[in-house]
Amino acid sequence: MIETREIYRHFPFVLEIIFYVVAFSTIGFFIYGFYRKYQKYRKGREAGRFNNLAGRFLKAAAIMAKNSTVFKRDAYAGFAHWMIFWGFVVLFIGTVIVAFDYDFLRHLNLKLLQGNFYLGFSFVLDIFGVLFLVGLVMMMTRRAGKPAQLDYTRNDLAPGQYNRKGYATDDKIFLWLLFLIGLTGFFIEGIRIAADRPAFEVWSPVGWSLAGLSDMAGLTPHANSAHIYMWWFHAILVMFFIAYIPYSKAMHMLVDYANLMFKDDMAAKRLPRVSEERMKEGMGYKAVVDFTWKELLDFDACTKCGRCHQVCPARNAGTPLSPRDLILDLRTHANATIGAPEWFTQAFSPDKKQSGKLAGEIIQKDVLWSCTTCMACVEVCPVGIEHLTSIVNLRRSLVDQGAMETSLQDTLANIGEYGNSFGQSEKKRADWTKGLSFKVKDVRKEEAEYLWFVGDYASYDTRIQGLSRRVATVLQSAGIDFGILYEAEKNAGNDVRRVGEEGLYEMLVEDNMKALGKGKFKRIFTTDPHSYNTIKNEYPEYGGNYQIEHYTGLLLRLVKNGQLKFSKKLGYKVTYHDPCYLGRYNGEVDAPRQLLEAMGVELMDMPRCRENSFCCGAGGGRIWMDDSKMKERPSEIRIREALSLGGQVTHFIVACPKDYAMFSDAVKTSGNEGRMKVMDIIELAGEAMG
Repeated sequence: MIETREIYRHFPFVLEIIFYVVAFSTIGFFIYGFYRKYQKYRKGREAGRFNNLAGRFLKAAAIMAKNSTVFKRDAYAGFAHWMIFWGFVVLFIGTVIVAFDYDFLRHLNLKLLQGNFYLGFSFVLDIFGVLFLVGLVMMMTRRAGKPAQLDYTRNDLAPGQYNRKGYATDDKIFLWLLFLIGLTGFFIEGIRIAADRPAFEVWSPVGWSLAGLSDMAGLTPHANSAHIYMWWFHAILVMFFIAYIPYSKAMHMLVDYANLMFKDDMAAKRLPRVSEERMKEGMGYKAVVDFTWKELLDFDACTKCGRCHQVCPARNAGTPLSPRDLILDLRTHANATIGAPEWFTQAFSPDKKQSGKLAGEIIQKDVLWSCTTCMACVEVCPVGIEHLTSIVNLRRSLVDQGAMETSLQDTLANIGEYGNSFGQSEKKRADWTKGLSFKVKDVRKEEAEYLWFVGDYASYDTRIQGLSRRVATVLQSAGIDFGILYEAEKNAGNDVRRVGEEGLYEMLVEDNMKALGKGKFKRIFTTDPHSYNTIKNEYPEYGGNYQIEHYTGLLLRLVKNGQLKFSKKLGYKVTYHDPCYLGRYNGEVDAPRQLLEAMGVELMDMPRCRENSFCCGAGGGRIWMDDSKMKERPSEIRIREALSLGGQVTHFIVACPKDYAMFSDAVKTSGNEGRMKVMDIIELAGEAMG
């Protein structure tokens, strides 16, 4: 016998015709649904993501091939998804080869699926078919365990105000459809082999085994008729799945690659600038068409995996924000507004119906103001969703409406009038230097190698001024030539921008760049990760290209070249908190740890550390807002996490002025003053220097 197989085994010609009619109708239905989605994306504003298309394509391909973003911090889900992904891809390619061979090559008197190629083809498809089914079973088992991240309960609404049964139904349909398609494919193979038992079909190990079971069950004499029924059952499942894709969770199979391909690696680190034309129309997003096409794509890319929901400090603190729910609400609203079809969605009670203003009603203002802009949601998302840009643009709309807390409004007014969030005279910005035994240079008047951009908290907060003096003393002892801008320095604007006050941010950038332009220095360092982020990543868009580093990087370099010597090994057992704007935003996680090692301390990292660090709760202007309604402040959650390491860890080390303020308060309010001492790295450095 020739090593091959008959595609339409014992099919009357009319059944073949019926199959092609059904198949082309299904494909037409799929194309229509996909076109409606495409039309939705076309209504979004330009996003500027078509540069370096080849590089973007290859990068996304590498991510998808490795499933690297799914593996991140969840190896079980990553491995299961890897098997499903590659099983699906190989089976799909196999189906395409079968169609090409039968529908095209056959008419040229050519045949691909025969001989050794057919045998190898059969073996490979069986192996990947098994991987596909095993991955699906793993995912089903995981869902049966009801992990917290897959719970669709909302933070912001009471149970009777919404209904998400559609989401749960969609999840089940998606998994079971894929599983049944894979399973029935094997059954077809087994019944076909059982009918004739060609010896070469041993290269289809799963089908061969199922043929044996067919023999044992006494079904083999009816194999030919059973094959037709099973073939059609499988075909109907496949046709339904194809039709189902654009209207369901399955859509993510198509858009996730595009979303990863067009992801901006600087998303959140560098927020989108508002054009003068847009400023005239009003700040922020007021309607669905204000979103970019990439943001509309984000909404459809969401798989509801709950990773962002799980890591969000605002949600953990009991605020109404869930990044997942925000994206899903925007998807629901966008589909309803633009008319894109969605079969399985959420429903709301009449008093919570999705209508009205985008920022303030569709997405409640308390939801938007809860965000700490820590970027944990963006960093953990496996499909490249850029939650933070949507949140900030909606905040801009709230700022435009004046819909904010009085404390925040007062702080922004202080920054606008005095250039700092404390509402203090700019002439007092350098008062912290008065306790020093030496004069800190004014780089406007005399040249220095380094400009220290000090920041508001390190300049004005009485709890932190001592730390600033310690930094100055350590650098002076190491022979570092540095100076400051004195009263010419203003708030760098990082959190002002993330609050949504874009106009004030641009004014601060202009003023700071004017002051920096008058300074005589080569490089900048700062003790404030918030200032570090915006000067490094956002000022260049305004023409401010500066060499800037965080002070931990500077200190480490001084240690390595021998300018800074630690004469004393401290011997403390400590844990270190990675600031969001230093670690997650800018990838600097090693310098602080290497410094601690050089000081002779024993470091025990918390479970959430480095890029996965848990936010203190200060970012995005939250430090200027009321947090009394939180069930537990993020800073208190973090202290509790540090205490869980055991009593041997007595020092909580920070490298950010705002972290020092937040965690010092948290130790007191949580009643742990005697158990945990908050210290800045610079305090340890001074002590280690003797």
